[in-house]
Amino acid sequence: MLKYKQNLSRCSGSTPGLLRYNEGPDLCRGLIVHITPLAMKIINSQGIQQIDNATCESQQISSIELMERAATMVSCEIISRFLPSQRIVVIAGPGNNGGDALAVARMLIEQGYRRVEIFLFNVTGKLSHDCDEECKRLMTMDGVDFTEITHAFNPPYLGKNDVVVDGLFGSGLNQPMQGGFVAVARYINESGAYVISIDVPSGLYGDTSLLGNWETSGNINPRDVVHANLTLAFQIPRLAFFFAENYPVLGEWKLLDIDLDQQKISDTQTNFYVIDAKNIAPLLHKRLPFTGKRDYGSALVFAGSTGMFGAAVMSARAALKSGAGLVTVHSAKRGLDILQTAAPEAMFEPDRNEHFITDMKIHHNHQAVAVGPGIGTQDPTANALQNLLQNCPAPLLLDADALNCIAQRPSMLSLLPPKTIITPHIGEFDRLFGEQKSSEDRLRTAIEMSRQYNIIIVLKGHYTAVVRPTGRVYFNMTGNPGMATAGAGDVLTGIITAFLAQGYNPEYATVIGVYIHGLAGDMAAEDLGEFGLTASDIADYAGRAIHKILSSRK
Repeated sequence: MLKYKQNLSRCSGSTPGLLRYNEGPDLCRGLIVHITPLAMKIINSQGIQQIDNATCESQQISSIELMERAATMVSCEIISRFLPSQRIVVIAGPGNNGGDALAVARMLIEQGYRRVEIFLFNVTGKLSHDCDEECKRLMTMDGVDFTEITHAFNPPYLGKNDVVVDGLFGSGLNQPMQGGFVAVARYINESGAYVISIDVPSGLYGDTSLLGNWETSGNINPRDVVHANLTLAFQIPRLAFFFAENYPVLGEWKLLDIDLDQQKISDTQTNFYVIDAKNIAPLLHKRLPFTGKRDYGSALVFAGSTGMFGAAVMSARAALKSGAGLVTVHSAKRGLDILQTAAPEAMFEPDRNEHFITDMKIHHNHQAVAVGPGIGTQDPTANALQNLLQNCPAPLLLDADALNCIAQRPSMLSLLPPKTIITPHIGEFDRLFGEQKSSEDRLRTAIEMSRQYNIIIVLKGHYTAVVRPTGRVYFNMTGNPGMATAGAGDVLTGIITAFLAQGYNPEYATVIGVYIHGLAGDMAAEDLGEFGLTASDIADYAGRAIHKILSSRK
């Protein structure tokens, strides 16, 4: 992690449709604007406050100095995107988030931005100590367009060509905004202006979803929250960033490194983490000389039925591309020609049935077993799955129709061997464990079910979450919208199964597999574009993704 220096170096970046400043002023020289790599903890608002305090103590700086550091980073980000001629309206609240906004306004003015208008909301007549200090510093400047709101607010004109810096409330907010603050949020949202929120969009809790609260299960009206185009947080992501319902108000989000105390971050307890290449790379084993295919494990995949043999093909190819030494596909007899043609490197084990799987006995020694892609939910298939759950010695992964079979027979959940991996998408999850009203509720339920059944749940989505029985959750940041395509889940099944076969324990195989799956999709999209990206493309790029990660190791 790059460390904070007193001055900033030139930032870079662009914003479509808005002015961009290409010449770095003095403020932006000497410090590399650094988006912290997401190999980190997700820490709640209370923990972040404690880290802020520890930073001030360990670095022997005041809280106002830390605020200045944060404001410098935000200012540099703004300078990288907009010309000094850009009209910027700063909306500041009475707390430290408002202090950040006031400091940003002062720094922009100091760097030649002459169209900065500042509105400070002080309806209670009481500012936080640091906000008050930043207000005093701002008032020492000549010609500042500053308005302090104590009663009625006459809003300024805002249009689509303007920029709003939102500093009303940060992630420490613990109750919905009310009254005039709601009116301000709605006015900003209706203006069409480009909105930059500091920390989190005002009105959003830092640790919850708009549709539910971990403590109260209360809802927030999205209209009552500032809708940001860009959210700038400091060094540590908020849990709120990972809930689907919050995306419309968050926009793009970035983390800015302000050199928070690393020891305190390390000591702070949390169950939420983000998967990163720096975490994954040390876990991967390089292939060694004097080894053969059996050194890299044998994987057995129960997949495919009439009309869905493609799912078996994609799972098998992904497993092969991810390093499994041997891959055997057990499928309906009719799949023989398809599997042997489309995935000739995989062995084929025919079921006695022509159209679907009726037998899931394990006849050979396999290091990993996967069940589900395209198998259907016929009673004979479900019966075979039930028998397998009672007699499976190898690490087991269940996906797709295997989960749908269990959803039809919920008693099968109690048969899952310890550390079984299940990989449901949202629909499959809700069929298994009941309909969830929000992604936050779904995550909470996943944590409960993982612990109850001693299983690992890979909850697929934009930020796929790997949930362990210990309660730990690992969010994945790789992947792109082009991967919203049929068969992508089958490929993930193959990738994770390959790592199980190679001897990785289920906890590691899941986080490695999820990361590689997303990275392969990103690499494929970079070469091919998101539109038209297919699951087969993701499988084809899996090996390249692994190579890229291994090559990053020093």
